[in-house]
Amino acid sequence: MATPHPAPPSSHYQPRNSFALALVACLHLGLTTGPADTIPQAPLPTIRLQIGTNAIQVEVADESDERITGLMGRTHLAEGTGMLFVFRQPRPLGFWMGGTLIPLSVAYINASGVIREIHDLQPLDETPARSTFMDLSYALEVPQGWFYRQKILPGDRILGLPAPQSAQPD
Repeated sequence: MATPHPAPPSSHYQPRNSFALALVACLHLGLTTGPADTIPQAPLPTIRLQIGTNAIQVEVADESDERITGLMGRTHLAEGTGMLFVFRQPRPLGFWMGGTLIPLSVAYINASGVIREIHDLQPLDETPARSTFMDLSYALEVPQGWFYRQKILPGDRILGLPAPQSAQPD
């Protein structure tokens, strides 16, 4: 009687269902969702802000998950539009562009509506643009260069901002 030989180790692994096999294939091929292919969030409610003689229509991200997603995954932001991030408590800010495909400028704004800083952000750059101020309640993202083209500078005041207390806590 012949003695059975053990099968090679690779033949011992048998996925129990097709889902497990598909998951292994996706992981092996690198098909998992990454920052560059983030699904954009649905458009958020908008408000109109006034900065000097300039008006801008902005989506308001005032809930934690809205602020986290922001403009990630979007491929276009029209001139004269943007996204306003509202924070309940004043804080330092540091925005980065992981998963964001379009070049942006961001203004960091205090609770009185005064722009304290403006930074340009590059697509997919995960280096935070950290604020030097600690009293920030808002961030306003717009198409890159919009503030410059409109001659908007730190020290300018924004009118029409929602109260910071209207934001969901982090």
